[in-house]
Amino acid sequence: MRKKRRSHLTVAALSVVALLATACGGDTGGGDPGAGGGVEGPTITVGTVDFAENRILGQIYGQALEHAGYDVEITENIGNRELVAPQLEDGNLDLIVEYTGNALRFERGGEDVEIRDEQEVYDALNEAYADKGLTALRMSEAQDVDAVVVTKETAEEHGLERISDIAGFEGTFRFGGGPECETRLSCFKGLEEVYGLDNVEFVPLDVAGPITVEALKSGEVDGANLFTTQSAIVANDFVVLEDDQQLQLPQNIVPVIRQEIVDAYGDDLVSLINEITTSLTTESLTELNAKVEIDQEDPDAVAEQWLRENGFLEE
Repeated sequence: MRKKRRSHLTVAALSVVALLATACGGDTGGGDPGAGGGVEGPTITVGTVDFAENRILGQIYGQALEHAGYDVEITENIGNRELVAPQLEDGNLDLIVEYTGNALRFERGGEDVEIRDEQEVYDALNEAYADKGLTALRMSEAQDVDAVVVTKETAEEHGLERISDIAGFEGTFRFGGGPECETRLSCFKGLEEVYGLDNVEFVPLDVAGPITVEALKSGEVDGANLFTTQSAIVANDFVVLEDDQQLQLPQNIVPVIRQEIVDAYGDDLVSLINEITTSLTTESLTELNAKVEIDQEDPDAVAEQWLRENGFLEE
Protein backbone atom coordinates (compact mmCIF):
# COMPACT_ATOMS: atom_id res chain seq x y z
CA MET A 1 0.00 0.00 0.00
CA ARG A 2 1.47 3.31 -1.04
CA LYS A 3 1.10 5.89 1.72
CA LYS A 4 -0.65 9.08 0.70
CA ARG A 5 1.23 12.28 1.22
CA ARG A 6 0.35 13.77 4.53
CA SER A 7 1.57 16.72 6.50
CA HIS A 8 0.96 18.09 9.97
CA LEU A 9 1.67 21.76 9.38
CA THR A 10 0.85 24.44 11.90
CA VAL A 11 -1.49 27.25 10.89
CA ALA A 12 1.44 29.64 10.58
CA ALA A 13 3.31 27.20 8.38
CA LEU A 14 0.34 26.97 6.04
CA SER A 15 0.84 30.60 5.05
CA VAL A 16 4.49 29.89 4.26
CA VAL A 17 3.48 26.94 2.11
CA ALA A 18 1.05 29.12 0.21
CA LEU A 19 3.75 31.71 -0.47
CA LEU A 20 6.23 29.09 -1.61
CA ALA A 21 3.65 27.57 -3.94
CA THR A 22 3.06 30.97 -5.52
CA ALA A 23 6.79 31.59 -5.89
CA CYS A 24 7.20 28.25 -7.65
CA GLY A 25 4.53 29.14 -10.17
CA GLY A 26 2.05 26.50 -8.97
CA ASP A 27 4.05 23.56 -10.37
CA THR A 28 1.85 20.47 -10.16
CA GLY A 29 4.29 17.93 -11.50
CA GLY A 30 3.54 15.49 -14.29
CA GLY A 31 2.90 12.09 -12.78
CA ASP A 32 0.73 9.42 -14.30
CA PRO A 33 -3.01 9.48 -13.73
CA GLY A 34 -3.79 7.43 -10.67
CA ALA A 35 -0.64 8.62 -8.91
CA GLY A 36 -1.42 12.32 -8.62
CA GLY A 37 -0.32 15.11 -10.93
CA GLY A 38 -1.93 13.67 -14.07
CA VAL A 39 -4.60 16.37 -14.37
CA GLU A 40 -3.34 19.83 -15.25
CA GLY A 41 -4.20 22.42 -12.64
CA PRO A 42 -3.43 23.76 -9.16
CA THR A 43 -2.60 21.58 -6.19
CA ILE A 44 -5.66 20.81 -4.06
CA THR A 45 -4.85 21.13 -0.37
CA VAL A 46 -7.24 19.12 1.78
CA GLY A 47 -7.40 20.12 5.44
CA THR A 48 -8.77 18.21 8.42
CA VAL A 49 -9.64 19.14 11.97
CA ASP A 50 -8.39 17.28 15.02
CA PHE A 51 -10.65 14.27 15.49
CA ALA A 52 -10.68 10.82 13.94
CA GLU A 53 -13.73 11.02 11.70
CA ASN A 54 -12.66 14.22 10.01
CA ARG A 55 -9.21 12.80 9.38
CA ILE A 56 -10.77 9.71 7.79
CA LEU A 57 -13.03 11.80 5.58
CA GLY A 58 -10.17 14.08 4.56
CA GLN A 59 -8.18 11.02 3.55
CA ILE A 60 -11.13 9.56 1.62
CA TYR A 61 -11.57 12.66 -0.52
CA GLY A 62 -7.85 13.36 -0.81
CA GLN A 63 -6.86 9.84 -1.82
CA ALA A 64 -9.70 9.57 -4.34
CA LEU A 65 -8.73 12.86 -5.97
CA GLU A 66 -5.07 11.87 -6.08
CA HIS A 67 -5.92 8.51 -7.61
CA ALA A 68 -7.96 10.31 -10.28
CA GLY A 69 -4.85 12.27 -11.25
CA TYR A 70 -5.22 15.50 -9.31
CA ASP A 71 -2.22 16.87 -7.42
CA VAL A 72 -3.23 16.68 -3.75
CA GLU A 73 -1.74 17.65 -0.41
CA ILE A 74 -3.47 16.47 2.78
CA THR A 75 -2.84 18.59 5.87
CA GLU A 76 -4.16 16.92 9.01
CA ASN A 77 -4.97 17.93 12.58
CA ILE A 78 -4.89 21.66 11.96
CA GLY A 79 -7.17 22.33 14.91
CA ASN A 80 -10.80 23.30 15.32
CA ARG A 81 -13.19 25.06 12.95
CA GLU A 82 -12.09 28.44 14.29
CA LEU A 83 -8.62 27.73 12.88
CA VAL A 84 -9.53 25.78 9.74
CA ALA A 85 -12.29 27.97 8.29
CA PRO A 86 -10.13 31.12 7.96
CA GLN A 87 -7.43 29.07 6.23
CA LEU A 88 -9.99 27.96 3.65
CA GLU A 89 -11.12 31.53 3.07
CA ASP A 90 -7.51 32.71 2.73
CA GLY A 91 -6.68 30.04 0.16
CA ASN A 92 -4.17 28.14 2.29
CA LEU A 93 -6.62 25.24 2.16
CA ASP A 94 -8.81 24.31 -0.79
CA LEU A 95 -11.12 21.60 0.52
CA ILE A 96 -12.44 20.66 3.96
CA VAL A 97 -15.21 18.35 5.15
CA GLU A 98 -17.85 20.18 7.16
CA TYR A 99 -21.03 19.49 9.11
CA THR A 100 -23.88 21.64 7.79
CA GLY A 101 -25.53 22.94 10.96
CA ASN A 102 -22.41 23.75 12.95
CA ALA A 103 -20.80 25.29 9.88
CA LEU A 104 -23.85 27.54 9.45
CA ARG A 105 -23.76 28.61 13.08
CA PHE A 106 -20.08 29.46 12.70
CA GLU A 107 -20.73 31.53 9.57
CA ARG A 108 -23.41 33.43 11.47
CA GLY A 109 -21.08 34.27 14.31
CA GLY A 110 -22.30 31.57 16.67
CA GLU A 111 -25.84 32.89 16.87
CA ASP A 112 -28.87 30.68 17.31
CA VAL A 113 -30.37 29.41 14.08
CA GLU A 114 -34.09 28.73 13.99
CA ILE A 115 -34.28 26.47 10.93
CA ARG A 116 -34.10 22.70 11.39
CA ASP A 117 -34.86 21.38 7.90
CA GLU A 118 -31.81 19.70 6.32
CA GLN A 119 -32.20 21.32 2.91
CA GLU A 120 -32.89 24.76 4.34
CA VAL A 121 -29.80 24.56 6.53
CA TYR A 122 -27.72 23.50 3.51
CA ASP A 123 -29.12 26.31 1.34
CA ALA A 124 -28.47 28.88 4.07
CA LEU A 125 -24.89 27.63 4.39
CA ASN A 126 -24.25 28.09 0.69
CA GLU A 127 -25.73 31.58 0.87
CA ALA A 128 -23.27 32.38 3.65
CA TYR A 129 -20.39 31.05 1.55
CA ALA A 130 -21.34 32.91 -1.65
CA ASP A 131 -19.47 36.14 -0.86
CA LYS A 132 -16.40 34.23 0.34
CA GLY A 133 -15.66 32.35 -2.86
CA LEU A 134 -16.60 29.03 -1.24
CA THR A 135 -19.07 26.35 -2.28
CA ALA A 136 -20.68 23.56 -0.31
CA LEU A 137 -20.97 20.69 -2.76
CA ARG A 138 -23.61 17.98 -2.47
CA MET A 139 -24.41 17.07 1.14
CA SER A 140 -24.49 13.49 2.32
CA GLU A 141 -27.38 11.71 3.98
CA ALA A 142 -24.81 10.79 6.63
CA GLN A 143 -24.91 12.88 9.79
CA ASP A 144 -22.74 13.17 12.87
CA VAL A 145 -24.30 15.27 15.62
CA ASP A 146 -22.99 16.73 18.87
CA ALA A 147 -24.49 14.82 21.77
CA VAL A 148 -24.71 15.03 25.55
CA VAL A 149 -23.60 11.61 26.74
CA VAL A 150 -23.62 10.03 30.19
CA THR A 151 -22.79 6.60 31.54
CA LYS A 152 -25.60 4.10 31.95
CA GLU A 153 -25.06 4.20 35.72
CA THR A 154 -25.40 7.99 35.86
CA ALA A 155 -28.53 7.90 33.70
CA GLU A 156 -30.18 5.33 35.95
CA GLU A 157 -29.11 6.91 39.24
CA HIS A 158 -30.30 10.40 38.34
CA GLY A 159 -33.20 9.56 36.02
CA LEU A 160 -31.58 11.14 32.96
CA GLU A 161 -33.29 10.50 29.64
CA ARG A 162 -33.45 14.02 28.18
CA ILE A 163 -31.03 16.92 28.38
CA SER A 164 -33.72 18.86 30.27
CA ASP A 165 -33.53 16.24 33.04
CA ILE A 166 -30.12 17.60 34.01
CA ALA A 167 -31.99 20.42 35.78
CA GLY A 168 -32.93 17.89 38.44
CA PHE A 169 -29.41 16.52 38.84
CA GLU A 170 -28.37 16.65 42.49
CA GLY A 171 -25.31 18.89 42.83
CA THR A 172 -23.21 20.26 40.00
CA PHE A 173 -23.31 18.46 36.67
CA ARG A 174 -19.72 18.44 35.41
CA PHE A 175 -19.72 18.52 31.61
CA GLY A 176 -16.55 17.71 29.64
CA GLY A 177 -15.60 18.68 26.12
CA GLY A 178 -12.95 20.21 23.89
CA PRO A 179 -11.78 23.73 24.82
CA GLU A 180 -13.99 25.37 22.17
CA CYS A 181 -17.07 23.58 23.54
CA GLU A 182 -17.40 26.09 26.37
CA THR A 183 -18.29 28.96 24.03
CA ARG A 184 -20.19 27.06 21.32
CA LEU A 185 -23.97 27.15 21.26
CA SER A 186 -23.98 23.56 20.00
CA CYS A 187 -22.10 22.50 23.12
CA PHE A 188 -21.79 23.79 26.70
CA LYS A 189 -23.04 27.29 25.94
CA GLY A 190 -26.26 25.78 24.62
CA LEU A 191 -26.85 23.92 27.88
CA GLU A 192 -26.85 27.25 29.67
CA GLU A 193 -28.58 29.47 27.12
CA VAL A 194 -31.01 27.14 25.32
CA TYR A 195 -31.75 24.69 28.12
CA GLY A 196 -31.40 27.27 30.90
CA LEU A 197 -29.35 24.95 33.09
CA ASP A 198 -27.71 26.74 36.01
CA ASN A 199 -26.23 23.66 37.68
CA VAL A 200 -23.65 22.81 35.01
CA GLU A 201 -19.89 23.30 35.13
CA PHE A 202 -17.54 23.01 32.17
CA VAL A 203 -14.46 20.79 32.32
CA PRO A 204 -11.99 21.30 29.41
CA LEU A 205 -10.79 18.00 27.93
CA ASP A 206 -10.04 16.91 24.34
CA VAL A 207 -12.37 17.00 21.34
CA ALA A 208 -14.49 13.89 21.86
CA GLY A 209 -11.28 11.92 22.17
CA PRO A 210 -9.80 9.31 24.51
CA ILE A 211 -9.28 11.82 27.34
CA THR A 212 -12.97 12.73 27.28
CA VAL A 213 -14.07 9.10 27.08
CA GLU A 214 -11.85 8.10 30.00
CA ALA A 215 -13.01 11.09 32.09
CA LEU A 216 -16.61 10.00 31.56
CA LYS A 217 -15.88 6.36 32.40
CA SER A 218 -13.92 7.23 35.53
CA GLY A 219 -16.48 9.69 36.87
CA GLU A 220 -14.24 12.73 36.53
CA VAL A 221 -17.16 14.28 34.65
CA ASP A 222 -20.88 13.48 34.83
CA GLY A 223 -21.54 14.06 31.14
CA ALA A 224 -19.57 14.80 28.01
CA ASN A 225 -19.76 16.11 24.48
CA LEU A 226 -19.33 13.19 22.09
CA PHE A 227 -20.41 12.72 18.48
CA THR A 228 -23.23 10.37 17.56
CA THR A 229 -21.13 8.27 15.16
CA GLN A 230 -18.44 7.59 17.75
CA SER A 231 -17.70 3.96 18.47
CA ALA A 232 -17.05 4.78 22.14
CA ILE A 233 -20.78 5.28 22.76
CA VAL A 234 -21.76 1.69 21.95
CA ALA A 235 -18.50 0.18 23.17
CA ASN A 236 -18.98 1.67 26.65
CA ASP A 237 -22.76 1.38 26.81
CA PHE A 238 -23.03 5.17 27.15
CA VAL A 239 -26.43 6.85 27.00
CA VAL A 240 -27.15 9.70 24.57
CA LEU A 241 -29.61 12.10 26.18
CA GLU A 242 -32.53 13.19 24.03
CA ASP A 243 -32.16 16.72 22.66
CA ASP A 244 -35.70 17.63 23.68
CA GLN A 245 -35.27 21.37 23.05
CA GLN A 246 -33.79 20.80 19.58
CA LEU A 247 -30.52 22.50 20.36
CA GLN A 248 -28.78 20.73 17.50
CA LEU A 249 -29.21 21.54 13.84
CA PRO A 250 -28.92 18.86 11.13
CA GLN A 251 -25.26 17.92 10.78
CA ASN A 252 -24.99 16.43 7.29
CA ILE A 253 -21.50 15.72 6.01
CA VAL A 254 -20.61 18.18 3.26
CA PRO A 255 -17.37 18.95 1.38
CA VAL A 256 -16.64 22.67 1.17
CA ILE A 257 -14.32 23.81 -1.60
CA ARG A 258 -12.93 27.06 -2.93
CA GLN A 259 -14.75 28.16 -6.06
CA GLU A 260 -11.40 28.80 -7.76
CA ILE A 261 -10.67 25.08 -7.62
CA VAL A 262 -14.08 24.24 -9.06
CA ASP A 263 -13.52 26.75 -11.87
CA ALA A 264 -10.06 25.34 -12.55
CA TYR A 265 -11.18 21.71 -12.88
CA GLY A 266 -14.88 21.84 -13.72
CA ASP A 267 -17.52 19.14 -13.72
CA ASP A 268 -15.24 16.10 -13.51
CA LEU A 269 -13.90 17.17 -10.13
CA VAL A 270 -17.34 18.03 -8.78
CA SER A 271 -18.83 14.76 -10.05
CA LEU A 272 -16.16 12.68 -8.33
CA ILE A 273 -16.54 14.49 -5.02
CA ASN A 274 -20.34 14.23 -5.19
CA GLU A 275 -20.17 10.52 -5.97
CA ILE A 276 -18.06 9.92 -2.87
CA THR A 277 -20.41 12.02 -0.75
CA THR A 278 -23.51 10.11 -1.82
CA SER A 279 -21.78 6.82 -0.98
CA LEU A 280 -21.33 7.78 2.67
CA THR A 281 -23.86 6.68 5.28
CA THR A 282 -24.17 7.30 9.00
CA GLU A 283 -23.67 3.58 9.57
CA SER A 284 -20.49 3.50 7.51
CA LEU A 285 -19.10 6.50 9.40
CA THR A 286 -19.66 4.69 12.68
CA GLU A 287 -17.87 1.61 11.35
CA LEU A 288 -14.94 3.65 10.03
CA ASN A 289 -14.59 5.47 13.34
CA ALA A 290 -14.47 2.16 15.21
CA LYS A 291 -11.55 0.98 13.10
CA VAL A 292 -9.52 4.03 14.14
CA GLU A 293 -10.79 4.59 17.69
CA ILE A 294 -11.06 0.97 18.85
CA ASP A 295 -8.91 -1.08 16.48
CA GLN A 296 -6.24 1.66 16.34
CA GLU A 297 -5.91 1.49 12.57
CA ASP A 298 -4.38 4.40 10.66
CA PRO A 299 -6.95 6.78 9.08
CA ASP A 300 -4.96 6.55 5.82
CA ALA A 301 -5.45 2.79 5.63
CA VAL A 302 -9.08 2.92 6.76
CA ALA A 303 -9.88 5.48 4.07
CA GLU A 304 -8.09 3.48 1.38
CA GLN A 305 -9.98 0.32 2.31
CA TRP A 306 -13.33 2.15 2.12
CA LEU A 307 -12.42 3.60 -1.27
CA ARG A 308 -11.55 0.14 -2.61
CA GLU A 309 -14.69 -1.44 -1.22
CA ASN A 310 -16.81 1.27 -2.82
CA GLY A 311 -15.17 1.14 -6.23
CA PHE A 312 -13.13 4.35 -6.16
CA LEU A 313 -9.76 2.57 -6.28
CA GLU A 314 -8.88 -0.42 -8.41
CA GLU A 315 -8.10 -3.66 -6.62
